[in-house]
Amino acid sequence: MPLGSKRLAGITALVASLLLGSCGTGGEEVCDSPLVTNLPPSSFRSSSQLTSSHGPVFAKVNRREGAGGWSPLVSDRYQWLEVDLGKRTQITAVATQGRYGSSDWLTGYLLMFSDTGHNWRQHRQEDSLGAFPGNSNADTVVQYKLKQPVIARYLRLIPLDWNPTGRIGLRLEIYGCRYTSDVAHFDGSSSVIYRLSVRPSWMAMEVISLKFKTLKNSGTLLHAEGQRDHSLTLVLEKGRLLLYHQQGVSSSSSGQLLVSLGSLLDDQHWHHVKLERLSTHLNLTVDKNTHQVHVPAELSHWDIHQLSLGAVQSHGLQKPILSNRNFHGCLENLLYNDLNLIDLAKRNNHQVFVVGNVTFSCAEPVSVAVTFTDSQSFLQLPALRSWWSGVVSVALQFRTWNKAGLLLTFDLPQQEGTVWLYLSEARLRLQINKAGRAQLELSAGSGLNDGQWHSVELNSRQDHLSIAVDKDEGATAHTSIPLPLTADSQLFFGVQRGSVGARVLQLPSCGLSLRCSPSHCEHGGRCTQSWSTFHCNCSNSGYRGATCHSSTYEQSCEAYKHKGNRSGHYYIDVDGSGPIRPQLIYCNMTEDRAWMVIQHNNTELTTVHQSAEINQHLSHFDYASEEEQLAAVISQSEHCEQELSYHCRKSRLLNTPEGAPFSWWVGGPGPGQIQTYWGGALPGSRQCACGLQDSCLDSNHYCNCDADYDQWANDSGLLTHKETLPVRSLVLGDIQRPGSEAAYRVGPLRCHGDKNFWNAAFFDKETSYLHFPTFHGELNADISFLFKTPSSSGVFLENLGIKDFIRIELRSSSEVVFSFDVGNGPLEVRVETSVPLNDNRWHSVRAERNVKEALLRVDEFPAATQEAPADGHIHLQLNSQLFIGGTASRQKGFLGCIRSLQLNGVTLDLEERAKITPGVRPGCPGHCSSYGSLCQNQGRCVERASGFSCDCGQSAYTGSFCHKEVSASFKSTTSIIYILKEPYELSRNSSAMPSSIYSDMTLRGENISLSFRTSQSPALLLYINSFYREYLALLINEHDELELRYKLHSSRDVEVLWSRVTNLADGRLHTVTVRRLADSVSVQIDQDAREDFNLTSDVEFNSIKSLILGRVQESNELDAELAGLASLGFTGCLSGVRFNSISPLKAALLHPDSPVIVTGPLAQSSCGSSSPANPYAAETTHSLSDQPGSVDPGQPLVNAMRSDSALIGGVIAVVIFVTVSALAIMARVICSRKETYRNQEVKAAQPEDSHEFPFSSPADCQSAPGENQKEYFI
Repeated sequence: MPLGSKRLAGITALVASLLLGSCGTGGEEVCDSPLVTNLPPSSFRSSSQLTSSHGPVFAKVNRREGAGGWSPLVSDRYQWLEVDLGKRTQITAVATQGRYGSSDWLTGYLLMFSDTGHNWRQHRQEDSLGAFPGNSNADTVVQYKLKQPVIARYLRLIPLDWNPTGRIGLRLEIYGCRYTSDVAHFDGSSSVIYRLSVRPSWMAMEVISLKFKTLKNSGTLLHAEGQRDHSLTLVLEKGRLLLYHQQGVSSSSSGQLLVSLGSLLDDQHWHHVKLERLSTHLNLTVDKNTHQVHVPAELSHWDIHQLSLGAVQSHGLQKPILSNRNFHGCLENLLYNDLNLIDLAKRNNHQVFVVGNVTFSCAEPVSVAVTFTDSQSFLQLPALRSWWSGVVSVALQFRTWNKAGLLLTFDLPQQEGTVWLYLSEARLRLQINKAGRAQLELSAGSGLNDGQWHSVELNSRQDHLSIAVDKDEGATAHTSIPLPLTADSQLFFGVQRGSVGARVLQLPSCGLSLRCSPSHCEHGGRCTQSWSTFHCNCSNSGYRGATCHSSTYEQSCEAYKHKGNRSGHYYIDVDGSGPIRPQLIYCNMTEDRAWMVIQHNNTELTTVHQSAEINQHLSHFDYASEEEQLAAVISQSEHCEQELSYHCRKSRLLNTPEGAPFSWWVGGPGPGQIQTYWGGALPGSRQCACGLQDSCLDSNHYCNCDADYDQWANDSGLLTHKETLPVRSLVLGDIQRPGSEAAYRVGPLRCHGDKNFWNAAFFDKETSYLHFPTFHGELNADISFLFKTPSSSGVFLENLGIKDFIRIELRSSSEVVFSFDVGNGPLEVRVETSVPLNDNRWHSVRAERNVKEALLRVDEFPAATQEAPADGHIHLQLNSQLFIGGTASRQKGFLGCIRSLQLNGVTLDLEERAKITPGVRPGCPGHCSSYGSLCQNQGRCVERASGFSCDCGQSAYTGSFCHKEVSASFKSTTSIIYILKEPYELSRNSSAMPSSIYSDMTLRGENISLSFRTSQSPALLLYINSFYREYLALLINEHDELELRYKLHSSRDVEVLWSRVTNLADGRLHTVTVRRLADSVSVQIDQDAREDFNLTSDVEFNSIKSLILGRVQESNELDAELAGLASLGFTGCLSGVRFNSISPLKAALLHPDSPVIVTGPLAQSSCGSSSPANPYAAETTHSLSDQPGSVDPGQPLVNAMRSDSALIGGVIAVVIFVTVSALAIMARVICSRKETYRNQEVKAAQPEDSHEFPFSSPADCQSAPGENQKEYFI
């Protein structure tokens, strides 16, 4: 270890030891001796006494002298009994008893302690409770043991409640033992220096402890200096304790802050500080609060040579942390391990040097503090006689957390006015009012609600008035108006004169509560406080709630998908309210998956250049997510994968089958482990994908690249074993030979599925339940789950303690109740919904309980909250098992499903526990009832074991929710022909049959929808033809109007339907919907009113042949006008084209194996998007006609596509289609229709807004022809 590192480690260790101290009691004596029994009468004082026989001297337990105890003159909450123990004593318990032979006793009281008798501190139990339980009769002695001993000389007991049929009556005992200590007082310019002459041997743990008390909010407590280059400084700054580290002899910086702890430590009470050094970290404790600081390895050993107390006494040139701010106050029992440094100074040890005036007793200034406990408290003081001369001077100090409040007010009798000195927006303001109007306003200071002591001076002379804050010239205001006071004037501090019920509860003491130390704000939330409460600012933290406990984000892409979100970047918080921070992840929402895609620093195909000097190529991959985030994502996902590809030319990979591998990769959690298998193979196999499939180029090897051919080959595949993911680094070895060429790609980590999100259990009996270990949510508890039930009541969750409990239940079909008790009595938070919750659909519940409030939210209904008491129990103490779906009494059981149950971010595995529990089944089917509405545009919800998916097969749209439009840009030569039916030739040996038969696809109605964008006029949008010269055409005429042409009988004229909507060739996106049922036709364009028409010719569209988009290649069957229009083609954009259940544009772009023929340029585009486009952004298209250039067939190219597999797949698809169609024809004897027109009324017609119109298919022909069917033979 470097010498400097050793020295810094030594400094840190010593300062750590010096900071933590124990009290100075000697030995291991039992500290429970009675202390009051032998005290003299002078040791007792009280606020008042009923009679001399009821005086405080008689308040000794089990004594009957006098009236048998103390009773004040008036029984109210302003009375007190005080005991002087003679010297500072360690107090461990207090016992109370009622007045002998009476009905007078206390039922509750407060305890206050002091070293001086004029600066008191209220003692609080755990959970910040100040009240202690008293007696239930006059004779029983009730003892309360303090959880932490108190060191004090004076004890004051304040009655809170007493027997309602009696009065205050008290006998008292205090238990404890002697307390000894070594104390040093520093006056702000003095210090003590300790120099180590011989370094003691290193120890595994070192401890520094001390106590301090001061009225100054800033000062240097301790400075530890190493051998020239490192130092540690413990300072008090604005009432907080800070530990700094400095490095470098000539360092001019203010040092590195290691830790900050505590608040309002300048209250003239003793505070205990302890610093423990362990091997890897420091534990810093201030009073009861401990903070752990991790330190680097070089700081794990202490090495110091000088320690300064009260000031920085440095031989170096380091800049002091607090310039000219020495400690002013007292230090007690400063111990470095077993070395008492104050005792060494008292004995003039040669290693200790005293600088300035250091005394070994604690001299305390006499100051009286007053606590204004609420807005009605006040203090009234008379004016001084000297003020009659016109010279007025008032000085005071205050500290507060509130931005506003009245400090002082008094009347001006001569001017019939009033003076107000108050805080507003944390500034000091002086206002003189007369007749209800402000005659004068002054302001000074800012930010005065920081809890620090601030001084105020008000001075008035005959021609001058000023106010000053903290003696700062910049915070002083002046005016020439005097304050004419009289000797009869009264000054009111804290409240307006004449307030009713005003009082002062704490005099003399400053009872300013610390509500932000320790802070209850989690996840980096910033804590601020007022007198009665605290507030957490959760901005930019990613968390929400009263304590920034609950995450704002979902825990997986799966959860985002089932809220209806589409592909994009989302913040993912994998452990909810746990310690792992949210991370930005790309979610790729496909039709059946929600992929989490985590990028790293090199996901592109990377070429490795041959080099004779470099034997290996090393690549390290840094991921966008932190280590703990990666581990959590992989753990909770159902499947993870990562592409690993190696393209090679004369560059071997794993050197299979027997040789040592040339290349390997490192993967897995933490630092990872070396892996010698490749993508597509199994862990430990030392193979590539081709070896597993027995398809390698050379059967003697298990990888293609190991064949060492002088041509391009590759070994590629997916790594799917989560235990070896992610890939952290890659080593490639065979790259130095002449002619070696290689390229590699490590894709992003991709994971899908959320094991937590779908983890469910089905409770089919009211007496069944699941049980888990006790839930530990002492200060913060958040519970979330989803449920569905047909029942109107049942308990979701319950956990009991001795007195405390927590429960969530469905109390009625429209009410969820969250109830709990943390020792303040049962509380309930209710949410009533406007819809029933027992509809067997999924509903979400989120409950949170923290030290500030309880919250309950059901679905998206407004949350209900219940505030916690400002000063009450805060710890939830449970000890029974956690019951899910029922209670220990087997009553009020839940019937239905509970899913994704999480407690403080941890998911309970309901399915595993349900597998071994009678009456409970793992999993819960039936998700489409809740999530089916997410499937849009005729998409169909499909149930899955874990969740659902949207089947977009019958939709013109695609995407995870069938929401993504399928659009294409058309040129005038573009043509898409979707073949609906073809004629089929039968066997030549069948003389009884005609030589060919046309299809019988007969429509009595159609449902057409599409969107278009064009400037062409006229333009043919869609054309459907038939084997019998029948057709349907949708077009824009020369007047920019929509025309619908029907020719449903070959011997009759075309029927033309005109829409009244005009200007459709304006280059904007328009949506058209056409619905026909028999002779009724409706047309709707955009949001315009629907237009209805009636056909007068035939109502059947017979033997339809094909659907054409764009240019019509063969137009023999068309009249001259329409043929000319069809030959022009269509220029523009078509989107979302749907004809009944057929989506021809989607088939042409995404399903090349469909019966579709594409000619001319066709480019997929986003031109059909209805959202506003960026006018400056160029449209990006991916043309189907684009082909890669001529390259080496085996050479790897980024974004290059091989079309061999697509071509083979297309051929196979055509063969299969023809075969299946032929089998369908042979399966039926004959399918044809009569050419007989029947004009009859259509019975049981479907509604006009129906989404689907049935048409007969080959399967329909198996049934006998009905009266509406027609047969035709050729």
